[in-house]
Amino acid sequence: MTEFKSLGLSDQLLKAIEANGYETPTPIQKDAIPLILKGEDLMGLAQTGTGKTAAFGLPLVERLLADPRTPEPRGAQALILAPTRELVSQIAKNLVSFVRGTPLRVTSVVGGVSINSQIKRMSRGTDILVATPGRLLDLVDRNAVTLKSVSFLVLDEADQMLDLGFIHALRKIAALVSKKRQTLLFSATMPKQINELAQSYLTDPVRVEVAPVGKTADKVGQCVHFMDQKAKTDFLVSTLCERPGDMSLVFCRTKHGAERLMRKMVSSGIKAGSIHGNKSQSQREKAIKGLREGQIKVLVATDVAARGIDIPGVSHVYNFELPEVAEAYVHRIGRTARAGADGEAVALCSPEEIGLFRQIEKLIGISIEVASGEVPPASAAVSPGKGRGGNRGRQNNGGQNNGGRNNGGRNNGGRNNGGQGRGGQSSRSNDNDNAAFKPRGAKPRRPARRRTEAA
Repeated sequence: MTEFKSLGLSDQLLKAIEANGYETPTPIQKDAIPLILKGEDLMGLAQTGTGKTAAFGLPLVERLLADPRTPEPRGAQALILAPTRELVSQIAKNLVSFVRGTPLRVTSVVGGVSINSQIKRMSRGTDILVATPGRLLDLVDRNAVTLKSVSFLVLDEADQMLDLGFIHALRKIAALVSKKRQTLLFSATMPKQINELAQSYLTDPVRVEVAPVGKTADKVGQCVHFMDQKAKTDFLVSTLCERPGDMSLVFCRTKHGAERLMRKMVSSGIKAGSIHGNKSQSQREKAIKGLREGQIKVLVATDVAARGIDIPGVSHVYNFELPEVAEAYVHRIGRTARAGADGEAVALCSPEEIGLFRQIEKLIGISIEVASGEVPPASAAVSPGKGRGGNRGRQNNGGQNNGGRNNGGRNNGGRNNGGQGRGGQSSRSNDNDNAAFKPRGAKPRRPARRRTEAA
């Protein structure tokens, strides 16, 4: 606790930290908190499970408590954007624990639930608004939310927001927020587009880097089993039946594939559930709660769950199908070995996936241990999006809004433009535009000042 106090946090926040069971700050917290308290714009690069929410949440609460202003009706003083409903819920839950006993209010808005109740909650304004971009713009369009009073803007998991095609939504939101603001950007990876985003919307940002790009959590053991695609289901079911006490996450590439696999597990006597884009928000929350409370032992998911979901006790992550994007592997296996615990990541690789497997090894910089099977030749690889039945490129798992018919929300240029997808938050950027995120006429910024620390 002494270390947290040395970061410049008040006694009131130190009590909240103690109540949350934090003992010593993580590297990202140690570096980021003092800089945010000083009002610096910041780029934070850290792998999942390293305490990024507290790294921006604690100093944000500290600064808001020192601000005598009260929220305007329909307004917010701080805006935090995250790519998925689950991550928004997790961030809001943590922030609520930080502000307990203070006058600050935390409000979250996501798709897949009634927009009318969110309009009602926002009518009196809030101190901290946590939102997915699509639903936030819906509320702005209905004049239910105004962003002109936002003085703190946080982009969490920024790389995934770009991967999911939120680039246009982010551009619109940034234009609605006052230029006199502090902007914080956090990401687990740092592709070229993230640097361009930072140069456009952050002012002379400090870069805090506590893990190299592609680094996996230190205490995750990794192995791979090579086998034909058709052999994977029986192999995984048999493995899970032999380990009934494990709490496991299983990742699939498609929504329908995840649902089929989950049903096969249930028919085999495994207590399993699933979350993906065709599930309603209440169904997704019920499944996550079931895993947390031990009602189910296996959660089958698409990459909607690969970021930010903190479920204590997950011992194994199974990659039933390898992701199309190598970085997604890092985020998937980051769901185990949380907060210093040990964990195991098991990949099932078919001959057609050998190209994806080699990309993963190249990214993480290690050779993954072969647990069984023969390594297929490179010639067996299938080009992305061909012959595997999976989604191309960015893995449209639940789409941009992780829910709804047509993988969520409005398809720009498509038939649903102007209509909200069933069961998912609406979105205005489902065109998968991954072009450079730089507004027209933006002035060039100085490169971020770098501070690097080994995790």
